[in-house]
Amino acid sequence: MANTQNRPVAGAVWMLVTGLMFVAVTAIVKHVGSELPAAQSAFLRYLLGLVFLIPMIGPIRRAKLTPRALKLFGFRGLVHTLGVTLWFYAMTQISIAEVTAMNYMSPIYVTLGAAFFLGEKLAFRRIMAVVVALIGAMIILRPGFRELSPGHFAMLITAVMFAGSYLTAKVMADEVSPAVVVGMLSIMVTIGLAPLAALVWVTPTLTQIGWMFLLACFATAGHYSMTLAFQAAPVTVTQPVTFLQLFWAVLLGALVFDEALDGWVIFGGLVILASVSFITWREAMLKRSTTPTVPETKV
Repeated sequence: MANTQNRPVAGAVWMLVTGLMFVAVTAIVKHVGSELPAAQSAFLRYLLGLVFLIPMIGPIRRAKLTPRALKLFGFRGLVHTLGVTLWFYAMTQISIAEVTAMNYMSPIYVTLGAAFFLGEKLAFRRIMAVVVALIGAMIILRPGFRELSPGHFAMLITAVMFAGSYLTAKVMADEVSPAVVVGMLSIMVTIGLAPLAALVWVTPTLTQIGWMFLLACFATAGHYSMTLAFQAAPVTVTQPVTFLQLFWAVLLGALVFDEALDGWVIFGGLVILASVSFITWREAMLKRSTTPTVPETKV
């Protein structure tokens, strides 16, 4: 079989499209803002997105999931539910650039989690990359030099929750097909978000429902284009393109939502992304694939 990962230009273009899709997701969430509670917005995004699961119904039914698999999928659904809810909340509290930059921490937590829970070796170079990423986070947050909002703390927890979700997915990917992993996540998160949304439910308008469906479309398209990027080129090619997502986020925040440009946030985000790119490159050299690229941790 021919190697499908030999088209670097196509891979870079698809990853560029992926970044634009996910920036569109953040733009819609920011636009809807506090009109709908965070948990309800997240619930509507997943509920309306269930239409895209129709092709996955067959593989899920044929998987004959064991009690262990159901427990792991349930655990993943729980941590992802918390992560998604906090991400939606953070979008209403802090700038798009801050949310995007702090989301880059998820792959770092995956690296730590893989060492502590999956028994991976945490070599010195990976330790130093993690330290650099943590420094990047401190550059963004600058505790003691400015007031931190609940949105900043929400994003710190969000990154940890997404990391836990990804690590669980890595375990399950060895046992069931990717379609089952993706489909079960959407089902479990929809179920997990339902009671949270019910507690804060506000009757949405048709316009708001339309925005949430568009959000689901962009999120689905982003994950699909990311898959095409991985099929076209190795992550060592596609990973550096993800830095443009921070550029688009900063531009969007400044031009559309009148958010002030914060050089420290941009610099800190680039420091974290450089660390993630280094870890990704090292794992590619060692033929490992534990650390996800940044967009893989999105909603």
